[in-house]
Amino acid sequence: MKILIVDDECSLLKQLQQVFESQRYAVETAMDSEEAYDKLFDAPFDLIILDIMMPGVDGLTVLQKIRKAGIKTPVLMLTAKGDVDDKIRGLDLGADDYLPKPFSSDELMARARALFRRYGGQSDSVLQVYDLKLDTVSRNVTKDGNPIELTPREFSILEFLLYNKNRVVSRFNLAEHVWGDAFDPFSMSNFMDVHIKNLRHKIGDLGHGKIIQSVRGVGYIIKELQE
Repeated sequence: MKILIVDDECSLLKQLQQVFESQRYAVETAMDSEEAYDKLFDAPFDLIILDIMMPGVDGLTVLQKIRKAGIKTPVLMLTAKGDVDDKIRGLDLGADDYLPKPFSSDELMARARALFRRYGGQSDSVLQVYDLKLDTVSRNVTKDGNPIELTPREFSILEFLLYNKNRVVSRFNLAEHVWGDAFDPFSMSNFMDVHIKNLRHKIGDLGHGKIIQSVRGVGYIIKELQE
């Protein structure tokens, strides 16, 4: 999946790029309308994340132009305004969803996944290994049909490991995904161990053949097939 993020705020742009790249999406960025036009009319994208409030030509004008040009790529609009009129105008011009700033990376990812499913033909929002299921939309987790209550961070850890099923996820990348810039590897070094232990307990992941396997000196992995 290839994403174009258009925002004039450099720090936010970099942060969003890192969030999506950590989930293995291909990301390109643009800081103004001209750079956005150059990229949009040069190559196809699977999703456009477009800030409304930009200097010069704003995001609504960019949206209007690309829709008139026949570009049907789903567009998620970002804005710092709480103005309902902006939301209505954006949707009327062809935006597919709308997210006001500030927002959490989890909500942004959830909305992006929903647009991918809607326009990419995916009908299943459930990540599964054995009898453990995680629904990325409803945020429900079940094992053998029984509901499991997870904290937001436990959910985020499990979701990230399931998205990277059969791949080793380093402790640092997992911590960065869950805590973002707030993670301090020096003062929070045992946080991941505590959350993994609690998560394993809640999903009944105990004894031999654990679902969440530790890779010594590296991190964790969820395997489809146990060795």
